[in-house]
Order: sequence, then structure tokens, then C-alpha cells
Amino acid sequence: MKKLVPDPPIDSPNTYRYPELKLANQALRQSLAEQPVEAVPFASLATTSSVRVTPDSLFHVREGISAEEALVHVSLLLKCAEEVSDEITERGSGLERGLIWSMVHSVEMARAVVDALLDGRGAR
Repeated sequence: MKKLVPDPPIDSPNTYRYPELKLANQALRQSLAEQPVEAVPFASLATTSSVRVTPDSLFHVREGISAEEALVHVSLLLKCAEEVSDEITERGSGLERGLIWSMVHSVEMARAVVDALLDGRGAR
């Protein structure tokens, strides 16, 4: 059966289409709220501003997201890019495979830097 009407737009900046993402964000906010401001490593960093993904994109980065929460999402996006790239590499041949493999390594290194920042937040 086809759906005749699209999903209604998300009208609140705190509404999530995926419940697991909502739970992860709530847990992160709660753990940060329980710590004194000086103990939260990313508390001194600015929050995100509203930025379009590309100039003609319908999608944008939401305003007011903390640096730590943004880094968590970047890490998840890089993990997805790794997994997709691994699948594409198996289907590539010759030069394509080498280029894709190089991209996989670049994504892995970027994710390692983000994860190291997130892991280092408790080391202070």
C-alpha cells in the first residue's frame, strides 16, 4: 500500500524522527548537565550556527548544538561513510579500487581524530 500523504514536518527543534537518536542526545545532555561547567571540556566552545549543507540544499545544521554533541554526530557520519566505502571498494576495480581505498583511509583517520577528541574529554 502506498502512502498518500508525506510525514508531517518536524515543527520543533527538539523533535527527533529516530527515537534512538533522541535517547542518545538526552543521555548526553543529562550527563553534561550533572557536571560543573569547568568539568565539561567542550563547554567553553561555541554552539553551532544554522548553516545549509550546500548553498542550494534543503537541509541545514541546526542552530544551538553543543560542540560535543556535534562531534558525536560527526563521528557517526564518518562511521557510516567508512561502511559505505568498504562496500563500494569490493565492487571497484583497478584505479577505482585504489581511489576508494584511499578515501576509506582518509575517513578512518578523520574519525580517529574526532573520537580521540571525544575520548579525551574525560582525561582532564
